[in-house]
Amino acid sequence: MALASFPDGSYLELIGIRQEADPAAVAAHTWSHFLRDNAGPCAFALQMTTLQTTEAGAASTPEPGGRTRPDGVALAWETAAIGSGPLGSFFPFLIRDLTPREDRVYPSGKPTSARYHGIGLVVLGVRDLEGSIEQYQKAFQYPAPRRQRDESFGAELAWFEDSPVVLAEPLTSASWLAQRIDRFGDSPCAVVFTAAGGLMGRRSPDWFGHPTFWSTDQTFGWRLGAWIVGMWIR
Repeated sequence: MALASFPDGSYLELIGIRQEADPAAVAAHTWSHFLRDNAGPCAFALQMTTLQTTEAGAASTPEPGGRTRPDGVALAWETAAIGSGPLGSFFPFLIRDLTPREDRVYPSGKPTSARYHGIGLVVLGVRDLEGSIEQYQKAFQYPAPRRQRDESFGAELAWFEDSPVVLAEPLTSASWLAQRIDRFGDSPCAVVFTAAGGLMGRRSPDWFGHPTFWSTDQTFGWRLGAWIVGMWIR
């Protein structure tokens, strides 16, 4: 695995299968389908100071986790799942650091990237937008989301303002998004960074009032974008 971390404390964790991995262990992994089929984004997590049960049913007993960095620094955390299905794919999973978070997120002592401020949005491809909105409102007591239709992205969008979650239902059954959902189920289909400006990529319709840019490389089967959210200071 490897980390790409940002000034706001968010990060991308890149995970691959070891060449000598036990096939049975790989098959049993919660993200096995995503890993074996090179899905790109497959799950996301929210940092928590306490792991509390939600109405959606967070794991009653947090699972301990940890590893030792190559330099010998020991890391420890615990996680809790919400709902069923692959961990963190529809609902985020919850994580609480038991050792300093900076040791885990900034192994070199600083963010690996300063071009972007952080991860602003995780876009979930979903089959049923209305049903997914209802599930999120029940789990997190969110108010009604803001709505938008983006023809270039190919989706009806719903954003729970002040949250990192956007739900996206395909406009057609033949779109890239519909094909991804058919292959991987309701799960992340795009990651959107936050930035102050100077972005490269294809300008798309603004998302919820924010100028938005997307990578011009569409070969991944998922999308990588950025939106401008105002000035920020490192």
